[in-house]
Order: sequence, then C-alpha cells, then structure tokens
Amino acid sequence: MLLQRILTALILIPLVIGGVLYLPDSYLALILAVVVLLGGWEWTRLAALESAAGRVLFLGLLGLLLVAGWLLLQDMPRSAWWVSSIASLWWLLVTLMLIRYRPGSAMAASPLKLLYGVMVLFPPWFSLLVIHRLPEDGPLLVLFIMVLIWVADSGAYFSGRHFGRVKMAPYISPGKTREGVYGALLGAGLCGLLLYQLRPQTGMLALLILFCLLLALVSVVGDLFESLLKRQAGLKDSGQLLPGHGGMLDRIDSLTAAAPVYLLGLLLLGVEQ
Repeated sequence: MLLQRILTALILIPLVIGGVLYLPDSYLALILAVVVLLGGWEWTRLAALESAAGRVLFLGLLGLLLVAGWLLLQDMPRSAWWVSSIASLWWLLVTLMLIRYRPGSAMAASPLKLLYGVMVLFPPWFSLLVIHRLPEDGPLLVLFIMVLIWVADSGAYFSGRHFGRVKMAPYISPGKTREGVYGALLGAGLCGLLLYQLRPQTGMLALLILFCLLLALVSVVGDLFESLLKRQAGLKDSGQLLPGHGGMLDRIDSLTAAAPVYLLGLLLLGVEQ
C-alpha cells in the first residue's frame, strides 16, 4: 500500500506542479473542474444517492455552478470576498458539528448531504482560480497551499505512525491521533517560513506562521468531515480512482477546507487582486 501511494504521488505531483505553474487560467479551470466533478461523483456515494439518473443530475447541477463561478471570476474582488467568507463560515460550522458529534447522533438526510457536497467542492475550485489570477506570484501562491497540505499530511502520517498515542477523534476516525496533528502543525510552521520568503510584504513572520498553523488545522477538519461521512456511509474510501490513495475525495479532502480559508487570509493580509 505504501509503495502504491509513493508511485501514485510520484506521477501526480509533477503533473500538478506543471499545471499550476504553466497552464493559463482557462485550462487550469477546466482541469480543476474535472477534479471537482470526479469528487462530486464520489460524493453521491457518501450521500447514499444510488440512482444513476440522480447522480448525473447532481453532476449536471454542479457543472452549471462551475460555469456560473467562471462568470463570477470576472467580478473580482467582490466575489472573492463573498465566496471565501461564506466558505470559511461553513467550515467553522463543520468544526462545531464535529466537536459535538457522538455515536448515534442524527444523520443528515441525503438531499442535505448533497448540499454539503456543493459547499465542500465549489469554493476551493473558485478560490484556487482567484489566487492563480493574482498579478504577483499567483501560481506560486496556489502551489504553496498545495505544498502546505502535502507537508502537513506527511507530517501527520509519519508523526502519528511513530508517536501516536492519544486518539484525536475516536468517534469519527479512530486512526488519527493528537501526535499526528502536532506533526502536521510542525510541517505547517516550516511552510510559514517559506511563505515569508515568497511574500515578505504580506505581514510579519509570526503572523504568517500562525496563518499556516490555522490552515493546517482547517485541513484536518476537512479530512475529518469526509471521514465522518464515509463512516456513516459504511465506506473505507470514497473511491478507487487513485491506487494507494483511494478516491479523488480522499486526496483533496484537506485542500477543500483549506483553500477558501487561505484565500480569505490572503485578502485580509492585503494581497491585491
């Protein structure tokens, strides 16, 4: 399993880096839209939507929303503020939901879970494209949040595997530990140093490190939220698309939460459109 994970990562990472750094906005938007739609198809399984027609209808509506989002991109920065603010509030509510969750808690109905899917999948697509369009270092800033997620995930995996003792969320994901989160935070702090080198004018070093620590914590929330829905659906993975990694959602769950918060933070730090 570990070998499969490594081989898949070795193939995907260069493609992702090349796409982010060198593709124009329109091509990147299309590729990210494919990722979102693949994630949307997997989400229908989490929402227990078994009808093929229902799944296709959900993907069609999600696709229309992406088209509307492309039009919204022409109205920056107003649309960027609205989408990132609403999405950040959504993830705050999800955090509270996860904290309060206990076995036997009422499960959301399938239509509500489909709405959850829209809130999870659309804002990161929109946010990454907004950041990519920033006049100074936009593609590098998109790549940065991806690197931060990769580093945080890797730090959590290895720290949890070697030092994990205290369960973080036993009712949701018994395999995750607090020590794993500490590893993720350590990696995120190092990424804060990198962001300061990339955009020193965006703020003080301490503020940027705190920002990156927050992003790491939000990414954990995204991971836990998908874990909860998989647990409720009786699934180990969201799919089998990526060998060693599971489905598309299993690979992007942390990024779905972190990307809109990242955009809002950049706006608050004064990054100009």
